[in-house]
Amino acid sequence: MADPDDILARARDYPYALPGRSYIWTGTQADPMHVDAFDPAMTDGRTPVLAVGSNQSPQQLARKYGVGSHHAIPVQQATLADFDVVFAAHISTYGAVPAMLQRAPGVDVTLYVTWLDDAQLDIMHKTEGNYHFAEIADVDLRLDGDRTRESVFLYVARLGHLVHDENPVSLGAVPAEGRRNAGRTTAEMLRHVQERLAHEGDHDDFVLRLVDDPHYRRSCIERLSEDSVPFDYHFRIVDR
Repeated sequence: MADPDDILARARDYPYALPGRSYIWTGTQADPMHVDAFDPAMTDGRTPVLAVGSNQSPQQLARKYGVGSHHAIPVQQATLADFDVVFAAHISTYGAVPAMLQRAPGVDVTLYVTWLDDAQLDIMHKTEGNYHFAEIADVDLRLDGDRTRESVFLYVARLGHLVHDENPVSLGAVPAEGRRNAGRTTAEMLRHVQERLAHEGDHDDFVLRLVDDPHYRRSCIERLSEDSVPFDYHFRIVDR
């Protein structure tokens, strides 16, 4: 049985540690934060997928692809104009309030692009059940190294973003310029969710129940999504 402290840390620490630069994650490293220097040549033939939440972190890539595996994933820092990263209106199986991209004119958000081969893309799809795999076009995505892209793939939250005081809430751990929404940590959002759902009792017990009780988690998601707002930009869903 997992240690409750580990479960609580995984829920609250989302989206986890970031190197602050482009990097190559390799599953051969025992410590996922021991990343290699970014190599642009490794992106050839791969699919560029925006990582807006925990998929930016080597720690989450290690969970999804496995420490000791032979996967190598180029992860390139980038700036996306007129968008922000906000909290989605659902709860992950591990108890976090996860992220989604949302249209935000005037905001430049710093995030990452994961360059995935076909096998890695299949694995990633299986971990993103609350999202559509899609493509957006006519965007201004400035990649580290002075490259730009006008289109990119991403995972679009099926239920849209969580609303608090009639506005989205930005993921404070993700840097952005021109941001007007309040920025919060995931730990703060979990407390807000508990208050909104009027769940009385100990906060740790609430988070642990979100993880341990799928029926309760689904009922909480239904209530959170009652006033959620869909992704406010044209996207093309891509068959998996």
